[in-house]
Amino acid sequence: MNKKNSFLVALIVLSAHVSCAAQPPQEAAKPPLGFFVTSSGIGNGANLGGLAGADAHCQKLAGAVGAGNRTWRAYLSTQADGGQPAVNARDRIGQGPWANANGAIVANDIAHLHGDTVELGQLGNNVHRKTTLTEKGEPIKGVGEAPNQHDIITGSKPDGRAYTDAADHTCKNYTSSGEGSVRVGHADRTNRGATGGNVSWNSTHDSKGCSQTDLVSTGGAGYFYCFATD
Repeated sequence: MNKKNSFLVALIVLSAHVSCAAQPPQEAAKPPLGFFVTSSGIGNGANLGGLAGADAHCQKLAGAVGAGNRTWRAYLSTQADGGQPAVNARDRIGQGPWANANGAIVANDIAHLHGDTVELGQLGNNVHRKTTLTEKGEPIKGVGEAPNQHDIITGSKPDGRAYTDAADHTCKNYTSSGEGSVRVGHADRTNRGATGGNVSWNSTHDSKGCSQTDLVSTGGAGYFYCFATD
């Protein structure tokens, strides 16, 4: 190889090296949306049209932001009634992992979501004030904001299972906007604790009643959690 050809080869190799070095590192692909708080309620208090109505609302909202290709379920438990067995919220939502609209993983699996496992030296999941976003990626207004809308309907105990006592914790399995009450969690929990005060994402207190007015009066708006099952 003569000097001219050697020079050309060296120049090509150098140019290729510079070109590769100039390319910025590629970012890892953001996980798909798998978890959100509804940006709007159904508008009839805790009467969500039962589980079917709530699931349809999750599917509709997900579809509006381009995530309708996944199967969505509302995080809601029902109580045994009229010969029908109870349904546990934790059994309806797939196996995870689930990411919010920003791509942050809020839980790796069912056990992680409900604090059954300890990961990264902390108890429980990554569901808290900064990660409980709507399907649009917007935060839920909480304590210190107006209006406070942090009450999220779940009808569930902290472990994600249905209540078995005689009290109504589900507004008649999400068919009543009158008598009854529903268990709610706080979207803006301030740490990763499991129960008590403002630290439970899924089981903090019962609502005043089932109407839209009742939900608003205790810091809610009829919102609920949605998870992708696939």
